[in-house]
Amino acid sequence: MSAESGGAAPETTTSIPRPAERRRMKMLAAWGVASRILRMPLFAISLSIVLVWLIVIVFANQIAPFSPTAQLSDPLLAPSWSHLFGTDELGRDVFSRIVHGARISLVFAIVLVTAAMLIGTLIGVISGFFGGRIDELLMRLVDLFFAFPVIILAMAVAAALGASVQNAVLAGVIVSWPMYARMARGLVVGYRDAEFVISSRLAGMSSGRSIMVDLLPSIAGPTIVLATQDVGSAILLLASLSFLGVGAQPPMPEWGAMISAGVSHFNAWWIAVFPGLAIVSVALAFNLLGDGLRDMLDPKMKRSVQLSRRVHLKGPVPWLRRRSAAGRASTDDPTTRRAK
Repeated sequence: MSAESGGAAPETTTSIPRPAERRRMKMLAAWGVASRILRMPLFAISLSIVLVWLIVIVFANQIAPFSPTAQLSDPLLAPSWSHLFGTDELGRDVFSRIVHGARISLVFAIVLVTAAMLIGTLIGVISGFFGGRIDELLMRLVDLFFAFPVIILAMAVAAALGASVQNAVLAGVIVSWPMYARMARGLVVGYRDAEFVISSRLAGMSSGRSIMVDLLPSIAGPTIVLATQDVGSAILLLASLSFLGVGAQPPMPEWGAMISAGVSHFNAWWIAVFPGLAIVSVALAFNLLGDGLRDMLDPKMKRSVQLSRRVHLKGPVPWLRRRSAAGRASTDDPTTRRAK
């Protein structure tokens, strides 16, 4: 079209967000995540507890008033202002040992879960993707590990390797990876025949790249949820091995070893009670954190929760109300009655 008849054609330009707009978008996204967390009180409380323990791990030297191995006072002193959680049978401050013990119990539990998740997920993905004899062989190996009780197998491995916290972690990895392998294998079997995976293979994508690009992101959500919930179980497993004498050894301030030392002194209840409360708080926090992550990462779960809340708090949702009103109108219509 000429300039005399209609003027110049409008130019199409792509608007690039300015820095201020990008910051505003990031703030809105952060506010959306924060609002979702605040609508889930148990998730917010568990996240706060986990963050508190992480702060304790980072600043343990500044928080603990004494050295965890120093014998500074009389033994078996009850909790007081000078020793908040009392002293143990050797005169060591129990509060300082719990604070420093978080660096052992919690950190090694996270290492255990991370290693078991990586090994088990890799084996499960390979088993589910290739199938056939590989799947049969790997799943029979998983069934072999599931045939033994976890604590018995972990005790046997730790005792064979030698009593130390590193060997206890290795024993925990050996007994924990089959759970991740079984879950990853089931998820991959459900995804390997999906259209997006088949189209990628037809486009010439290799098996390894298809696993990395298509399958691993698809199973990441359930795997992260399981790993988060498994941290509490890992802490309990390490504490149990230390309690039985095949885990952390004295004078290491590990929570399970502290409970084991407190068993010999029933009158000094604080030696075992406070480490036990620390284990309970961390295990419960990670379990609730995993439940909250599952609700946030699973869109089906999120939609069902939102729908149930709307039905419970506000009555039927609008389309149900419209449907019920239309149904009542049709039954009240005399022509409809005559037709019936």
